[in-house]
Amino acid sequence: MPWFRRVGWLHVPISVPGVIITVGALAFCVQVFFAVDRQSHSVSDTLYGVYPFILPTLLLLDWVAGRTSESRHGRS
Repeated sequence: MPWFRRVGWLHVPISVPGVIITVGALAFCVQVFFAVDRQSHSVSDTLYGVYPFILPTLLLLDWVAGRTSESRHGRS
């Protein structure tokens, strides 16, 4: 059973494991943003601080979604 469905450039979760992984990744990104933003003095400090955490997390989410999504022909 596929976890995600590809819609344009995005992957939309269509099962419970997909939702859990997506919510977990987004919760991690939000937590990192607030932790870094609390210590930064400018917008660029925040961006430089969150980049090493958020980019790999979203890339990993995209990789997992791509591996567990429906194929283009409807077969998994």
